[in-house]
Amino acid sequence: QVHLVESGGGLVQPGGSLRLSCVSDGLDFETQTMAWYRQAPGKQRELVAAIRALGNPQYWGSAEGRFTISRDNTRDTLYLQMTSLKPEDTALYYCNAGQYHYGRDYVPSDLWGQGTQVTVSS
Repeated sequence: QVHLVESGGGLVQPGGSLRLSCVSDGLDFETQTMAWYRQAPGKQRELVAAIRALGNPQYWGSAEGRFTISRDNTRDTLYLQMTSLKPEDTALYYCNAGQYHYGRDYVPSDLWGQGTQVTVSS
């Protein structure tokens, strides 16, 4: 069995920070491209950030400049450091094990975690 488990979500005020974690099990994590997605109710799941096995983080949309994706391959763990949070960041955040196509486009697999809820509100 291969699974991913997200944690670290919560309720924060606008401008606050959170660090999300995603721990993998049964995955060759150190060779695996990983990503963070988010999904708000009634919305499509949205790619936030991705990172190759040895680094090279990439960001999409409003995450760029505020969020940092990183990984610790010795702990089989993916992170998303979120700063300057806005109400629009409210969503269920998922990690994913996927791959890059054409050197820059992240393509998800069907390997997802259960999600961790981030709520940004006054």
